[in-house]
Amino acid sequence: MALMTGDQFVESIRKMNMKIYMFGEKVENPVDNPILRPSLNSVKATYDLAQMPEYEDLMTVTSSITGEKINRFCHIHQSTEDLVKKVKMQRLCGQKTASCFQRCVGMDAFNSEYSTTYEIDKAHGTNYHQNFLNYMKFVQENDLTVDGAMTDPKGDRSLSPSNQADPDMYLRVVERRPDGVVVRGAKAHQTGICNSQEVIVMPTIALSPEDKDYAISFAVPVDAEGIIMIIGRQSCDTRKLEGSSIDVGNSEFGGVEALTIFEDVFVPNDRIFLNGETEFAGMLVERFAGYHRQSYGGCKVGVGDVLIGAAALAADYNGAQKASHVKDKLIEMTHLNETLYSSGIACSAEGHKTESGNYIIDLLLANVCKQNVTRFPYEIARLAEDIAGGLMVTAPSEKDLRDPEIGPYIEKYLKGINAVSTENRLKILRLIENLTLGTAAVGYRTESMHGAGSPQAQRIMISRQGNINGKKELAKAIAKITE
Repeated sequence: MALMTGDQFVESIRKMNMKIYMFGEKVENPVDNPILRPSLNSVKATYDLAQMPEYEDLMTVTSSITGEKINRFCHIHQSTEDLVKKVKMQRLCGQKTASCFQRCVGMDAFNSEYSTTYEIDKAHGTNYHQNFLNYMKFVQENDLTVDGAMTDPKGDRSLSPSNQADPDMYLRVVERRPDGVVVRGAKAHQTGICNSQEVIVMPTIALSPEDKDYAISFAVPVDAEGIIMIIGRQSCDTRKLEGSSIDVGNSEFGGVEALTIFEDVFVPNDRIFLNGETEFAGMLVERFAGYHRQSYGGCKVGVGDVLIGAAALAADYNGAQKASHVKDKLIEMTHLNETLYSSGIACSAEGHKTESGNYIIDLLLANVCKQNVTRFPYEIARLAEDIAGGLMVTAPSEKDLRDPEIGPYIEKYLKGINAVSTENRLKILRLIENLTLGTAAVGYRTESMHGAGSPQAQRIMISRQGNINGKKELAKAIAKITE
């Protein structure tokens, strides 16, 4: 099977035996849970879109490993064209779901592991690259969704992993066996892990020789013995239990995160991609961060397209679409959104071939892209809230709207222009609320700040990649300074 349908994907998740906890209880049926199902639907959309002829060029590609047609989310980039199409695909998925569709981290982990394992093998004579090629063949042939797990809880940020009061604050090897290793720890903020069949684990920071046990990268099934997922709270998440499609804002799609515990999980040797080679941990982290910061120039832009459209509709429904300040705000939102997109495309077009043969983005421009993402979505959201008006957060519930006694008052007094029903006006306001303050805001507003590293992480990389000394030489040449 090279390409699963969306329905086949859902059934594959249904067959898994994951340990998921939410609100203090074990979730026995995550596939049909009303809080979790919208996030599953977002991943399902990546399979559905790949089945549509009009999106075939973006959503599918010929594998460099199997020679078969595969979903682009499982692809090892072979050119700058692949890097550009990745960003365009992510924008499309954001437009179609208005949420996080959860496969980007795995895709970015694939490409980081591919080049890094090649270079580890060259330096140490290990077999990690072949392990990874075999794993990618398995992923592509089965069209799997793979979660990427990098972020450790970290504990005391001033201390290295091996100096923590609790050594489990960073995921580590606690036992080495002839047939594999046993790991213990946790990975935080794991978006979509409960909608994945597999998880790739990576270190979260560059490591020193004394942190050898923390230099571990591997892949295991998400339902492997010892893996426990604790679902994070989101603003307005329990609205999904109320059965109101209006109040939820985006009733079909969403995202979900989990604190994921690895309680003495066994990893066989053929699933290990890094094991103690501390000098390569930083390379893996840096490459993954670069790919993932590129991703934000696509996914956040697609969601931004929906938010801009919703704000424009809210202005229409309010009868304010001709006001000059409204037009100007929509122009500014579009300008900011397209600036994000242009950064994502630029770092892709300026990419280059790695020693292993796959393609990596321009790291400086990828970090510039993500630095913009830490700012612009906040302004886009602010302008959308400005255009929408206060009713976005003070509107009565759908139950009130449907009530035979008080519903007519809502119909009468919360109506905008005469040509649009009160219900449709409330629907678009709830969508804006969802995107800027509700469950989707986790994957749009706040994730824009902290996803793929905090703003300072990008600034550190911009400092490293910015070549200030080279720019000094340019200035000296123009000023005819000799030293």
